[in-house]
Amino acid sequence: MASVLVPIAEGCEELEAITIVDLLRRAAIDVTTASLDRGDKVRPVTASRGVVIIPDTTLDNAMSRSFDMIVLPGGLPGADHLDNDPRVHQLLTTMASADKYTAAICAAPKVLANARLLEGKSATSYPGFIEKMDLNNTRVTDEAVVQDGKVITSRGPGTAMEFALTLIRILAGKEKREEVAAGLLFNTVAK
Repeated sequence: MASVLVPIAEGCEELEAITIVDLLRRAAIDVTTASLDRGDKVRPVTASRGVVIIPDTTLDNAMSRSFDMIVLPGGLPGADHLDNDPRVHQLLTTMASADKYTAAICAAPKVLANARLLEGKSATSYPGFIEKMDLNNTRVTDEAVVQDGKVITSRGPGTAMEFALTLIRILAGKEKREEVAAGLLFNTVAK
């Protein structure tokens, strides 16, 4: 079974965070949510619109485990908190060095950029975030979801479901992606 780490920071975009976790778990993917807390004590995280999320563990505890993918929800100031945490950058570079997947949505692709994971890649983000970062070796697009090798990026709350379904396809296959999409009536709505 594939395993995914989703760091949850104060001020994250709750629609993105919950959609990612919910859909991946529907696909029977092992998802661990981790607060940016240090040590063992998990505290509730308040997202950008006031929704309170209780993570499974702390980032300190999660760092001792191995994951197939790390997924960063966006939102502000959540993406800033992820970007300012050296442990997140360490995890991203470790994952990339091990040829594992890194993914981010909305404002969070800037964290991938600052970890130097978007160099030579195509990527997308919420409008204006990575475009203004002086990324000379990154092709910035306005596509809903962009996969370039082991790096996956997406635009924002409105693309969260398509993003999560793409992650399912990558980790569990096209059939599982279609099964989850059908249960959500995603293909019906998207037509």
